Amino acid sequence: MNTISSDTGATVAKAAEYLAFTLGQEEYGIDIQKVSEIRSYETPTRIANAPEFVKGVVNLRGIIVPIVDMRIKFNLGTPSYDQFTVVIILNIGNRVVGMVVDRVSDVTTLLPEQIKPAPDMGRSIDTEYVIGLGTIDERMLILVDIDQLMSSADMGLIEKLAA
Repeated sequence: MNTISSDTGATVAKAAEYLAFTLGQEEYGIDIQKVSEIRSYETPTRIANAPEFVKGVVNLRGIIVPIVDMRIKFNLGTPSYDQFTVVIILNIGNRVVGMVVDRVSDVTTLLPEQIKPAPDMGRSIDTEYVIGLGTIDERMLILVDIDQLMSSADMGLIEKLAA
C-alpha cells in the first residue's frame, strides 16, 4: 500500500489515479501512470499466426507497437469499431503496447477505502488480473493490474516483470 508520512508522524493512505474506460457494458480502470497516450483507432497491420486478440501492429513514431483488443481478450463479444473506439498506448516494463477499448471515460482518483477486494467468482471468471473494485457513489470500476495482464504467458507480449 502506498503511504506517506505527515508532519505529525501519522501515516496517511495515498490516493491513486485510474484511467476509466468501457468494454461492453462494464467500466474498467488502469493505473494512469502506465498510460503514455490515447489515440483514435486505426486498423493495424495483421501479423500471421498471432492470437485472435492481437489485432496486429502499428508504427508509432518509428516504434512497432502490438495492438491488443481487450473485448476479444476478455471474451466480451464481437468488437465493433466506431468514432469512440480508442487505443490506449501503455508503457509496460520496457515495451510499448496498444490496448483497444470501446471508449475512455475519465481519470478518476480513488482513495484506498474506495477500493474493495474482487469477489471470488470461482472458476467461472478469471480474476487473476483484477486488483479490486473501485466505487465512486453508484459507479463501479473493475480495476485491472495491467502489468500482470500484459506480461501474462497467454499474452506473450512482454517478458515477466521482475518483482
